[in-house]
Amino acid sequence: MVSLLRQRVKGEHARVGFVELFFDLVFVFAITQISHLLIHHPTLLGALQALMLLAAVWWSWIYTSWVTNWLDVEQTPVRTALFVIMAAGLMMSIALPEALGEKGLVFAVAFVAIQVGRALFMLWAARSDAVLAANFQRILIWAVLSGVFWMAGGLAAPEHRLIWWLGALAVEYAGPVSGYRTPGLGRARTSDWTVEGAHLAERVGLFVIICLGETLLITGATFAELPWRAAAIAAFASSFLTTIAMWLLYFGRKHEAASEVIAHARDAGAIARRAYTYAPIVLIAGIIVSAVGDEFVLAHPLGHAEAHMVAAILGGPGIFLFGSSLAAYSVWGRWSVDRLAGCGLLVLLSVATLSGVAPLSPLQLSLISTAVLLAVTLWEGMRGRR
Repeated sequence: MVSLLRQRVKGEHARVGFVELFFDLVFVFAITQISHLLIHHPTLLGALQALMLLAAVWWSWIYTSWVTNWLDVEQTPVRTALFVIMAAGLMMSIALPEALGEKGLVFAVAFVAIQVGRALFMLWAARSDAVLAANFQRILIWAVLSGVFWMAGGLAAPEHRLIWWLGALAVEYAGPVSGYRTPGLGRARTSDWTVEGAHLAERVGLFVIICLGETLLITGATFAELPWRAAAIAAFASSFLTTIAMWLLYFGRKHEAASEVIAHARDAGAIARRAYTYAPIVLIAGIIVSAVGDEFVLAHPLGHAEAHMVAAILGGPGIFLFGSSLAAYSVWGRWSVDRLAGCGLLVLLSVATLSGVAPLSPLQLSLISTAVLLAVTLWEGMRGRR
C-alpha cells in the first residue's frame, strides 16, 4: 500500500499544497465571525468569550497544520480527510456567534469531531511509523478527555458553558507542554516530533495573512458605506497603513530566519511547539483586536473615545507588538526590545487617555498607534541594513 506520509528530501523545502490553501478558506470565515462577535460585545466578558473561541479555532487549525507537515497532501485519502475537517470547521464557524447561546452543542460537536477524527485518521495513516503512531495514541486519549469537557459545556446551560469550555481549553493547551503524558504510554519527546521548519513557518504565515486580510475586508466594507469625508478617509488610510506595518513586521527577515533555525535545530519539535503552536495566538489576537478598533474609528472618528474604543484602537497594535516579540523569544531566546518599547508606548498612551490626561479622539489615537507601528518597522529596517 502507498504510504500517506511525506517523503522528505534533505535540504529541500516541502511546498504547501493547493488543498492546504483551500482548507484555510474556512478559517477566513471563522476569524470574521470572531471579529463581529467582539464588535457587537465590546465588554470584558465579550473579550473573554472571543479569546476563548479564537483559542479553539486556532487549535483546530494548527493541529491540522502539524499533521499535514507529516502527511502527503497529494494522496486522495489525505485530501478527503481535509475536506471532512473543512466541513466540520465550516459548521463550527457558522455556530460561532451563538456558541455561548443556542448553538453551543453544534460548536462542541464540530470541534470534538475535528480533534478526535484527525487523531484517528493519523493513527491509520502513520501505522507504519511506530513513533508517530504512539504519539497519536496519546493525542487521541487527550482529545477524548478534552472532548468530555466540550460536550458537557455544549449540553450545559449557557451561563455555565464558559467554565466548562475554559476547562476544555486548559486540557487542550496542556497536552503539548506535558508531552501528552498518558498512563501506560508515558510521554512523547519533542525530539520525536520531526517537523519541516519552512513548511510549518509558511503555514502559520498563511494564517497570519488570513487575519490581516480579514482586517482589510472589515475596513473596506465599512468605509464603502460611509460618506467620503476627510475624517473617514484619514481613518481608512490609518487602518490600511497599520495592516501594512503588521505585515512588514511579521514577514521580515526574522520570519525566514526562524524557519532556518528550526530546520537545523537538534530539537526542532520543541522550538516548533513554542514558536508555531503557542506564540502566534497572541499576535493573531492583536490583529483581530486591531480590526475591531479600525471599525470603531471608522464609525466614530471624532469626539470622545470611550474605554472600549481605547482598548481596541491601542490594545490591538500593542498586543501584536508583544506577540511578535514573544514569537522571537520562542525561537532565539531573546525579546525584541524595539517591539516591546513600542508596546510600552501604547500602554502609556492608553493610561493617559483613560485617565483624562490626554483626551484624544478615536482618529487621533488611531493615527498615533499607526505611527508607532511604522516607527518600529522603519527602525528595525535601518538596524537590519546596518
